[in-house]
Amino acid sequence: MSLIECVPNFSEGRNAVVLDALREALTSVPGVRLLDAQADPSHNRSVFTLVAPPDAALEAAFRAIRVASERIDLRTHKGAHPRMGAADVVPFIPLADATMDDCVALARRLGARVGGELEIPVFLYERAATRPERTNLADVRKGEFEGLRELIGTDPAHAPDFGPAQIHPTAGAVAIGARPFLVAYNVYLASGDQALAKAIAKKVRTANGGLPAVKALGLLVGGEAQVSMNLVDIDVTPPHVAFDAVAAAAREAGSEAVWSEIVGMVPERCVHGAAAAHLRLREAVAAHVLEAKVRSTAGPTLADWMDSVASVSPAPGGGTVSAVAGAMAAALAAMVGRLTVGRKKYVAVDVEFRQLVEQAESLRVRLMRLGDEDAAAFNAVSAAYALPKEPEAPRKDAIQHALLGAAKVPLETLRTASQVAALAARAAEAGNRNAVSDAGVGALLAGAAARGAAYNVRINVAGMPRPAEASGLVAEAQQLLQETQRETERAAALVEAAIAG
Repeated sequence: MSLIECVPNFSEGRNAVVLDALREALTSVPGVRLLDAQADPSHNRSVFTLVAPPDAALEAAFRAIRVASERIDLRTHKGAHPRMGAADVVPFIPLADATMDDCVALARRLGARVGGELEIPVFLYERAATRPERTNLADVRKGEFEGLRELIGTDPAHAPDFGPAQIHPTAGAVAIGARPFLVAYNVYLASGDQALAKAIAKKVRTANGGLPAVKALGLLVGGEAQVSMNLVDIDVTPPHVAFDAVAAAAREAGSEAVWSEIVGMVPERCVHGAAAAHLRLREAVAAHVLEAKVRSTAGPTLADWMDSVASVSPAPGGGTVSAVAGAMAAALAAMVGRLTVGRKKYVAVDVEFRQLVEQAESLRVRLMRLGDEDAAAFNAVSAAYALPKEPEAPRKDAIQHALLGAAKVPLETLRTASQVAALAARAAEAGNRNAVSDAGVGALLAGAAARGAAYNVRINVAGMPRPAEASGLVAEAQQLLQETQRETERAAALVEAAIAG
């Protein structure tokens, strides 16, 4: 199966609600695995890394671009990083069994859809570029949103590849492309001297005769001077070589490179290369990495997860397991739906059950995400309880806030499981008769997920210093649980009737 990596960058790094909406859009597509998400308030920018089959990667990127165009207004956006769009840049990178040509085709398909459906001007860049002068992203983005607002539609050199010949009033424009693997890598200097960072960036970037395959800017981020680099070919200039070059230039100027950060993901060979270089190893380090050897001989991922549930650690616990049970229920509903569509006997419900499959898949993805969020919420509660007991008020406020978050996650699990129960009941009612028991199992699992989630809502509210503030969550949970129970019982009755001897 072909796999594509997609690394969309959005001009938002501060608003948690918008970031959550972007994450939801990306992960709402079946087959998408979100590997990483990083938001930088100083840059006011977020970078998501996902892998997926080609069509799923395209759909996920489109949904997120649409959310960005609805939620981000570049007229009020401020940040250290250059930007021209709400969804600023969307590159596709070939992974397993995929080629650069596949990614170029994907970029152009996405560009046509974004330009046509969202009316956002699209510029193709890197390997997907239709003009040589658009290969370099920095050249495409030159002038940023404010400058391009005046040029698109008036300067033929700035005619977009897709979409209207005028900038979108709030979402700007977007660069969509295909490229090899790139590492975004930042090195911070000891001083807050932005002029020094700019001078070092100029010295190390390829365009000025510095390191090959390196783009660099000098920025001031959170009061610290940053040399921000894109390493466009890590086999030519890997991160440790870039760091050493910046560090040497800083020392020459009487300063120091004090720390660095990777934005997004890096291949293992980057880490191995740094270790081999600084340890002066004569042989490849990969063969000596214990965890890699363990991974190569490890059992199924499901078995590993079950072990973690059974361990002494309280997370993942009942909340996560409830979400996973709900996801399994949604998977069964989707299965029954797929066994129903396209069959002459069920032509009357064909359209409905195609929609049922889509809904079930969306709910399945959401529940798996909620399982991860439940474990994270528990960790936040543990951190709040670990705060010093004096002064008392800040600790109580922190516990209240953490437990509120820990109650909201299972409530969302309950809401979602309730929807799954209704789908499973409908699948039992009108779906393929040969799979009616599967629909019934799905309904039972959805009911268990809902009850387990309700338990977690109640126990987290009960533990709050001020439980009255969250009484509405308990009331909603109780109502949802009753609704879910009705659907579960309806599904059970349908199954019993269908399999009665």
